Amino acid sequence: MTIFEKKIMSKNIEEIFKDKGLVLRIQDKLPKLFHLAELESSRAGRIGMEVGSVREKIIVALLIYKFGNKNVKTEIPITEAEIDVEVYGNPLSIKTITGKKPNGVKLIWTVDANKSREFLENYIPSCDMIFIQINWDNGGGFYLIYKETQTELLRKLGRTSYIKLPKAGTNPRGVEMSGQALQELIKHDDTFYIPIDWKKEIMDFQPFKRWIELWEQE
Repeated sequence: MTIFEKKIMSKNIEEIFKDKGLVLRIQDKLPKLFHLAELESSRAGRIGMEVGSVREKIIVALLIYKFGNKNVKTEIPITEAEIDVEVYGNPLSIKTITGKKPNGVKLIWTVDANKSREFLENYIPSCDMIFIQINWDNGGGFYLIYKETQTELLRKLGRTSYIKLPKAGTNPRGVEMSGQALQELIKHDDTFYIPIDWKKEIMDFQPFKRWIELWEQE
């Protein structure tokens, strides 16, 4: 299926980028919500790995807000390693990363060297990707990267340049997309983009307040 055919078929996700009111809402609310996700996932000033799951829930909630509960499938089998949600039956991966030059986006979580090598040899992108680059005080953005664009770049760069295997002798947390591949994907002509001004506001965050209130309920 060509990108043009995909766009005709997919009346869904790119509507986010064409809805001017929603674009403004994303630009206003996403930094606040992601900041809250960091506060919820922090202990003694350090952000835990669970922040990624909280961010994913924020993006899924955005999709439900835009398209409605009945059009967003959130119960995805754990065997679907790359797919996080479906909108109108269209599978999506949600990736978030922090940094000026984003890298470290996980393609598969595994600590097994043989599985990592097998993944390198057989991986083919299976779905479109919503990618969010968080870059506090320095820009970043909200992107839609088509599966076809990912496949095109995988062929162009080759597997060993597109995919980054963990170094031998380390404690790997998974197989990653290379920084070069990610940079080329977000700059691709077919990639949709919303610029985000990542500013943190001072928040009176009380992590135990809602739980205390629930304990207090009769």
